[in-house]
Amino acid sequence: MVTACSRPGPVVILPQRVGSPTPFPGAPVGNAAPLGRIRIRAGATSILWGPMISRRLMPILLTLFALHGAAWAKPFVFTAVPDDDQTRLQQRFDGVARYLSAALSAEVKYIPVKTYEASVSAFKNDQVQMAWFGGLSGVQARAGVPGSRAIVQGDEDREFVTYFIANTSTGLQEEKDLPAGVAGKTFTFGAKGSTSGRLMPEFHVRRRFGKAPEEVFARVGFSGDHSKTIALVQSGAYQVGAVNFTVWDLELKEGKIDPAKVRVIWKTPPYPDYQFTVRGDVDAAYGAGFTERLTKALLAMHDPALLAAFPRRRMVPARNSDFQPIEDVAKSIGLMDP
Repeated sequence: MVTACSRPGPVVILPQRVGSPTPFPGAPVGNAAPLGRIRIRAGATSILWGPMISRRLMPILLTLFALHGAAWAKPFVFTAVPDDDQTRLQQRFDGVARYLSAALSAEVKYIPVKTYEASVSAFKNDQVQMAWFGGLSGVQARAGVPGSRAIVQGDEDREFVTYFIANTSTGLQEEKDLPAGVAGKTFTFGAKGSTSGRLMPEFHVRRRFGKAPEEVFARVGFSGDHSKTIALVQSGAYQVGAVNFTVWDLELKEGKIDPAKVRVIWKTPPYPDYQFTVRGDVDAAYGAGFTERLTKALLAMHDPALLAAFPRRRMVPARNSDFQPIEDVAKSIGLMDP
């Protein structure tokens, strides 16, 4: 009898005596192990073989099932773009890993990376099987791994927004359009590979002034992440910057932003951004239907504490085609090849 198990696991042999053993067809009586009926479990396969089993055959079976179980025991590993304070990211995604481990009955691990580029490389090299990408990094990663898919995103990610912020000493106020007064000021993006901290801000600067950022601002920098952007503009190290609105809102709530020192001066039109992307070969490595189970588990992530750590209201389905506008913008300003 062969039955399927829904999750990976070690080889387990469960002897089950069922009366007087008789050899199975083709096995010599003198070469049979008197164990009665034997159940062997390995990963997704369970075999009940009996009532007798050949002593010559048993070592081969055990080796095959041990190898099978070891393959299935491979941890499922994911990462995330380093868009925020590392301590906050570690807490957030360690929580997601624990949730997925329980939901999938499998070992799920989160590993941090130091740069956006490193997250894309890890995904392409199969060091991670899934990543929480920004819009641009997701497009870049999927282009390098055939069959990879955007599966889930936050509700807010369908209409994401970048805030342009300014130190209050500039005198700049919030306007309906990007204020002309930002020209000639010092300016910091976030990370070079960030959608909300670099791609979309640069697109809007070019559209507003018809020039590259280096021609518009007195000095251009890259902070590395959104929390650092806020800190640099608030301190006056840079006069103007561009920041992910969720990080701004969270730090404002946590009391890390002093409105007397830094303010929002413009909000971009919405665009698609963050998403969980999974490699196209995950089902082959972890079993048929794994991607579907993973997607369902992420969509069912309703724990308020987990969602607040992103922060997101809820998770919703995502598709590769949702991010075509991001790819088009990246190509239009030279961040991706046409």
